[in-house]
Amino acid sequence: MNSQKQIRLKRYTAEFNEKLGEFELPAEQEQFTAMPIEMLEVTEERHPIVILSDWEPVGFFVLHSSERVKEYSDNPKAMLLTALSINYAQQGKGYANKGMSLLRDFITQEFPNCNEVVLAVNHKNIPAQKLYEKVGFTDTYRRKIGRIGEQYIYSLTLG
Repeated sequence: MNSQKQIRLKRYTAEFNEKLGEFELPAEQEQFTAMPIEMLEVTEERHPIVILSDWEPVGFFVLHSSERVKEYSDNPKAMLLTALSINYAQQGKGYANKGMSLLRDFITQEFPNCNEVVLAVNHKNIPAQKLYEKVGFTDTYRRKIGRIGEQYIYSLTLG
């Protein structure tokens, strides 16, 4: 990754539509996530987030504060992270690691009532498990059956 590029997280706005629509993922990754363009609906309980390199979208994920979070945590102040992806053309440059490393500060600033982030990662998705662990998520040892098999529930405590 070019050290001159500034990596930041930003709430989704329509200005990012074109670039997010150009995202591509190989089939082995697409099975584990959703394409950004499918996940752009913004509501009070659904917050699409863009990972930017300078001002170019290179990654994407969604934070949820809906009832769905209860499937993953008993904590009423938790948020659920879903649909993390890095555009295939931008992979291997450290954007996922850097973006997820910014998560703690971003959530503290943007969602001050949140004190935990939870997510589900497929048991076969070893690269994602390693990424999440590297940036501070821990395996809760809770399990959930997803559309393509067993998922591990990970947690990141904030504050």
